[in-house]
Amino acid sequence: MSDLPTSHNAPEFTVGELSQALKRTVEQTYDHVRVRGEISGFKRHSSGHLYFSLKDSEAVLDAVCWRGSAGRLAVPPEDGLEVVATGRLTTYPGRSKYQIVVDRMEAAGQGALLKLLEDRKRRLAAEGLFDPGRKKPIPFLPAVIGVITSPTGAVIKDILHRLAERFPRHVLLWPVAVQGDGAAAEIAAAIDGFNSLAAGGPVPRPDLLIVARGGGSLEDLWAFNEEIVVRAAAASAIPLISAVGHETDTTLIDYAADLRAPTPTGAAEKAVPVRRELMLRLLDLARRQAAAADRLLDERRQRIAGLARGLPDPARRIDDLATKLDDWGERLPNALTNLLHRRRAQLDQLAARLPGPDQQIVNKRHALDNLAGRLDTAYGRLVDRRRAAFERVAVLLDSLSYEQVLRRGFALVRDQDGHPIAEPDKARPGDRWSITFQGDRRVPVVVDGGT
Repeated sequence: MSDLPTSHNAPEFTVGELSQALKRTVEQTYDHVRVRGEISGFKRHSSGHLYFSLKDSEAVLDAVCWRGSAGRLAVPPEDGLEVVATGRLTTYPGRSKYQIVVDRMEAAGQGALLKLLEDRKRRLAAEGLFDPGRKKPIPFLPAVIGVITSPTGAVIKDILHRLAERFPRHVLLWPVAVQGDGAAAEIAAAIDGFNSLAAGGPVPRPDLLIVARGGGSLEDLWAFNEEIVVRAAAASAIPLISAVGHETDTTLIDYAADLRAPTPTGAAEKAVPVRRELMLRLLDLARRQAAAADRLLDERRQRIAGLARGLPDPARRIDDLATKLDDWGERLPNALTNLLHRRRAQLDQLAARLPGPDQQIVNKRHALDNLAGRLDTAYGRLVDRRRAAFERVAVLLDSLSYEQVLRRGFALVRDQDGHPIAEPDKARPGDRWSITFQGDRRVPVVVDGGT
């Protein structure tokens, strides 16, 4: 029996040829698909590319989103989020696998969007971006108002119309896309752009910002839920009013803004007061001020009149004072004479109480004799104390004298200069010393040897 292969008509492919054929078939057949599934195993590579899987209860599909498309995704991917991915299928021959290259992505249904919105709200709130303490007061009458919205449509017209009705202000419009790819980046850039304007520059820096958009679905308003927009609103140094959608619509920028308005028209109403009402209020205040001034003048006039009634007649008062002055003028000479008599009598009394010079000398001499006697007594006691102390010191000195030591049988050795010798190692042969005994008797000696 032969081992030669059996001949057949099926074409023969190499592995590479078959892989390329499959790649062409898949890419041509599925060059534009929309796939719904739950994101799993999401990873963001350092290059900026996104890698993840789309899965359902039956299968798993690998997915990749290149860096150029990743920044334009309407919904940032995260594990557990159900999305609808739009892209094309391709194969990777090196590993015999296929995957979808994602160009766009959106949340699959409103439920998924709401979950994403709630998770993001909770995370940003934990960072403190929505704290009431961060809110800045809205200026009472801003000179310049910056509006961030679409340049077309009813929103900017409504804002301008309502501002013109209430209190016309200088308005700067920063046109942005309020929906679709790139809208969030434009809105955030507009907020940062207004904040970067220098005060006193060629373009006036706004005193207040309004971020506005008309109503729409949750998907239409999604740009105002993006993290980049929320962070820009929270970081704005210029007070910011959010006016996105209708009264029932709520976006994350509303929590980060300093004030939320239910509608764009409501934002204009919160931005400025009504000029006519201010004018009427000023007129009312002016009227009340004039009435208060009149009442004050009347009160002061009545008070002066009351005080005037309590005062005496000036002419009569002058006559009384003139009479009193004349009376004092007549009494003054006698008063001076009487005063002089009284002072002389007082002086005589004091002089009588003073001792005469002789008496003062006697008193001083007596006092001096008394002090002299006390001094003699004190001096005698002082001399006795000094003598006793001297005698005690003399006895002590005598007991410590070297002469007392000599009386006990000791001798004092001196060198030829008369200095005492206390140590034997100073002895040198030939030195002439003297030895002193009791009674200051000295005997000269010559040193014969040394130690």
